[in-house]
Amino acid sequence: MIAIIDYEMGNIGSVYNMLKKIGVKSVITKEKSVIEDAEKIIIPGVGAFDSGMQQLAKYDLISLIKKKVLEEKTPVLGICLGAQLMLQSSEEGMEPGLGLLKGSVKRFDFSIIEENLPIPSMGWNQVFVNKKSSISDSLPIEPRFYFVHSYHFELENEADILMTSEYGYKFTSAFENGNIAGVQFHPEKSHKFGMALLGNFSKSF
Repeated sequence: MIAIIDYEMGNIGSVYNMLKKIGVKSVITKEKSVIEDAEKIIIPGVGAFDSGMQQLAKYDLISLIKKKVLEEKTPVLGICLGAQLMLQSSEEGMEPGLGLLKGSVKRFDFSIIEENLPIPSMGWNQVFVNKKSSISDSLPIEPRFYFVHSYHFELENEADILMTSEYGYKFTSAFENGNIAGVQFHPEKSHKFGMALLGNFSKSF
């Protein structure tokens, strides 16, 4: 059973509906006992970094998530804000992240390319798989996903980079290290590509 953590930060129902569509059992929950028993965890989310961490703290879920992921090695998938919260910090706010993986969240900076692109980046964008992974295995040809974001991951270890994309410059659009994975895009809004990725997560590990 997959627990979709409900910390009231958006897009949760869409994730549940997509999993249901591909025949994967999941539950939307903020109940500790349910999360403790979960075989896998999804942390979705839309919104600001500090608000996300404050909501997790409000429901006393931070230590439980860390225990499940870091100690018990429960597979976890972060989506959009949920993935950003899995890193150590963000330029968007002052709160510390969950620190499940070494890295931070950076705002797009187009001064380095002398081009002024719209922020947030919104719409479909191609991803390029950086390494072999059960999550990215057998995705449809030329995989692309739906993005809405102003910030992107900056990882400490290049080996953790699972996918990259281009928006003005190359950025990390997905990461993976062992049981820990996160994607900046929205698989729940990405049709066959999202169904394939979520299906892979449900069957992996």
